[in-house]
Amino acid sequence: MSDIADAFHEYFEIMIADTLELKKEVYRLRYRIMCLNTGIFDTTLYPDELEKDEFDDRSLHILLRHKPSNAFMGTARLILSDASLTNPAFPVELHTQFYPAFSNMNIVREHTVEISRFAIHSDFFRRKDDFRFTVDKAASQGVQKNERRRFPHPMLGLAVGIIQLCAKHDFFFWFSAMDPALNRLLGFYGMQLNPIGPIVDYYGPRRPYHICVIDVLERMYTDYPDIWELVTDNGRIWPSDLQSIRERNQHILLTSNEMVTC
Repeated sequence: MSDIADAFHEYFEIMIADTLELKKEVYRLRYRIMCLNTGIFDTTLYPDELEKDEFDDRSLHILLRHKPSNAFMGTARLILSDASLTNPAFPVELHTQFYPAFSNMNIVREHTVEISRFAIHSDFFRRKDDFRFTVDKAASQGVQKNERRRFPHPMLGLAVGIIQLCAKHDFFFWFSAMDPALNRLLGFYGMQLNPIGPIVDYYGPRRPYHICVIDVLERMYTDYPDIWELVTDNGRIWPSDLQSIRERNQHILLTSNEMVTC
């Protein structure tokens, strides 16, 4: 196991929020991050101090626990496309614009999710005694290489949870309406998504993105092997032989628009 994976398991734990109690922790944490810390949402809209919307009931949720403090520090959700709904569209389809080349994407909805509410509580970025985060290239200057490898950014923990869920449920495609700065940050670890539309004002600057999960994993395996080992549990979550996955799932991967297929 690599040093970066050792550090992750020392400091973090991913929890699948599949109970009412854990989902309440998700909504409580989102309220703290998105209402109190960042002010993205108006606190008066959530008198119970639980930030929840209409997409939560069709989502899978994860929590990132900080082991030394036993506190939840991050969360994310995967929004599913519910075929039973009159309008099964993802939020990214409802609130952003796609470039013409992507306007008629053949979305394989049962194998596609939208990554949403991807958030880390800002308090944990100030806990220098616990771990050092590398949030961008400028921030990494002056930090020794082994320190950067030893103490990963906590968003990698959320990536572990997302990739675990995708492997478990055969999700092969990601959408996201994301702040471009976050996508650049993901790029430092090989997890950037492809832009498919212009920036719009959707609770701040957001841009629509799309990617095939297998493309992400192949890039990580080649260019960021330590990160690949972490997010795939050294191939136990997703095997290194991704070509075999392509071959087994050709009926899914080849039905999508060739511009965004794996």
